[in-house]
Amino acid sequence: MWPLDPSQKEVLRFAISCRVLTLVLQALFNAIIPDHHAEAFSPPRLAPSGSVDQLVEGSAHPIPKPLLQLAVDKGYRTVGTVEGKEPPWCSWSLPLIYSYIQDIYWNVGFLRYYELKQLPNFLLATPVAILVAWATWTYVTTYPWLCLTLGLQRSKNNKTLEKPDPGFLSPRVFVYLVHAAALLLFGSLCMHVQVLTRFLGSSTPIVYWFPAHLLQDQEPLLRSLETVPWKPHAGDPPPGQKVPRNSIMGLLCNWKTCSLLTRCILGYFLTYWLLGLLLHCNFLPWT
Repeated sequence: MWPLDPSQKEVLRFAISCRVLTLVLQALFNAIIPDHHAEAFSPPRLAPSGSVDQLVEGSAHPIPKPLLQLAVDKGYRTVGTVEGKEPPWCSWSLPLIYSYIQDIYWNVGFLRYYELKQLPNFLLATPVAILVAWATWTYVTTYPWLCLTLGLQRSKNNKTLEKPDPGFLSPRVFVYLVHAAALLLFGSLCMHVQVLTRFLGSSTPIVYWFPAHLLQDQEPLLRSLETVPWKPHAGDPPPGQKVPRNSIMGLLCNWKTCSLLTRCILGYFLTYWLLGLLLHCNFLPWT
């Protein structure tokens, strides 16, 4: 295996530690808060003899009556019922059942989710939406001509930048920013908004690059770490503080002296991670 420099080793060690801690906490939360209602969604079990007839007849593990009633109320098709006609999607020239399910059962469509009762879900997705919108605004105001020309022309004089910033404010980030802005617009208008956080978090690096840019640009504690050699900073961190090699651990160890912006960014990501483990692994709505 190729050798790693100290910073890469630290990042790898931190990522592995976070993953191990996540698995341990998930197992712990599952043990402390078991979801007995999830048993209702388990597949039917065979009888000790393994008879298929018993499984088909429903004597082994019948479907709970509340679920059957829910299916009747929602108009779902259930096993054993006789339907007079086949589903409409079967007669489509391109039979796509997923689009049919989204439209009929999930109510997915343009502005369909904009209801007063969905306000908590909008609040849940607000932080990540603000991050991506803020990142878009910051980049567009920094490179207006680059954005107006869709990255095809770096400057009005048709000259490329000789030494572009290697960080978030780099011309090479433009394509990622357009992708993130398009995902934000589509997710906010045409999807269930409560999935916007994981949708953006798993689809675009802007969600992570821009908070890192804000921390490096506005957190005094990071000025002693040489994390941004292309942009010198004025001033030094408060005396008597010891900053570890890992920047995140350094900020957490000196939480009280961090700026308000740093506390908001780290507090949001840590809270979402911890509550997400606690709620989502127990089949509670948190995505």
